[in-house]
Amino acid sequence: MKYLFFFLTGLCPAWLFAQSVTGNWQGNLNLPNGILLPLVFHIEQSADSLRSTMDSPAQGAKGIPVGHTHFTNDTLQFEAHSLNIQYTGKLQNDSITGTFTQSGHAFPLVLKKSKDGNKPFYNRPQEPKPPFAYYSEDLYFKNEEQGNQLAGTLTTPEHKKDCPVVVLITGSGAQDRNEELFGHKPFLVIADYFARHGIGTLRLDDRGIGGSEKGKDGATSADFATDISSAVNYLAARGFRQIGLVGHSEGGMIAPITATKNKKVQFIISMAGPGIPIDSLMLSQLKASFKGLKNVSETDLNTSIRLAQKAYAVAKLYTGIHLKADLTDTLLQHFPQAPDMARAMAQTVSMPWFTYFIKFNPQDYIRQLKIPVLAINGSLDVQVDASENLAGWKTGLEKAGNRRTAIKELEGLNHLFQQAVTGTVAEYAQIEQTMAPEVLELMTGWILKNTVIKH
Repeated sequence: MKYLFFFLTGLCPAWLFAQSVTGNWQGNLNLPNGILLPLVFHIEQSADSLRSTMDSPAQGAKGIPVGHTHFTNDTLQFEAHSLNIQYTGKLQNDSITGTFTQSGHAFPLVLKKSKDGNKPFYNRPQEPKPPFAYYSEDLYFKNEEQGNQLAGTLTTPEHKKDCPVVVLITGSGAQDRNEELFGHKPFLVIADYFARHGIGTLRLDDRGIGGSEKGKDGATSADFATDISSAVNYLAARGFRQIGLVGHSEGGMIAPITATKNKKVQFIISMAGPGIPIDSLMLSQLKASFKGLKNVSETDLNTSIRLAQKAYAVAKLYTGIHLKADLTDTLLQHFPQAPDMARAMAQTVSMPWFTYFIKFNPQDYIRQLKIPVLAINGSLDVQVDASENLAGWKTGLEKAGNRRTAIKELEGLNHLFQQAVTGTVAEYAQIEQTMAPEVLELMTGWILKNTVIKH
């Protein structure tokens, strides 16, 4: 799944009290795993006060209001209690030098004044630029089962209405319709390539992002599957007859859920989708994430793994109504030496989405698939291990008696299907390539081979 290292959304309005800090300020958080996370603050004068917003370009988050902010004696401070975020910095000339803290983890953050706060942080040469030789339409429709509005973009080959079309399904975490991360827009790149090769796409903003409504609280992957099923029905109502799903990461888990319940789905592509029980996958991902990290002791590593194992095991079997409290007590009893880690783990695992997620076994759905399936993974994927999960897809599809399948491990590619060196999350931003051309070619050829439009 996508590595969610910060949740920089939902901050409250800001009030600053010194005109000297107006303008655009930008800086980089250097995270322990080698990831460079850029942040941009936009501060404007409004009547007798100041307003500010924050961007996290790596996560595609823009215009986030900054909350509880103060500027006195050349010191800038803000807090976002709901996200456990604090920042304190001292203004000196054109720089603010301070510390950014989230959930007890502190990182130095130096903000520099910038004349152009909208200047791109990254070079992304694959990002499509207009004019486009195909049809594109922004649209809205309702989830038929739950009523939440969904927003997306339909892209089809010009003058070709009767073509295969796929719904693109994003990975974990709230993503926009382009699945933007670190300035990469993989779904935009896929949509562009498919349209120029005879395939349509419908890509959607996740719930609560862009033009899509948040929907009910505590939504899980099962709820997200109803969004995708409604998208399939929307396409069918518009006359499309060859409708498939392309799911990345968690999206590769949502695709089989949808396909087993909506018979209009005629083929699936899983891009690094899970093929083994999620608790096993998450432990494998945790172990891989520690490789190459500096300043992480063997003791901390072992404690983190054992803590996760215990938390997942308890959550999978829990039948009570107070999971967070009960899990916190259990973890504190077993790990008294790591109370902060125990509480943080209990908080995460007790979230409805995560609780459903950790109990999920992809085999329950993969074994039901009778339609054509392409499952692909990069050999350097450290988030969804290629060998383990592709083996799971192979086993499940064999049990389904499905012979219309292709399973491929792609050498040298990471979780985002970039050509990589180590596959670590830290490389995602550093690599200029958004998606390896061979992946686009493989998916396009497979779709065209497995779809035949009958007139």
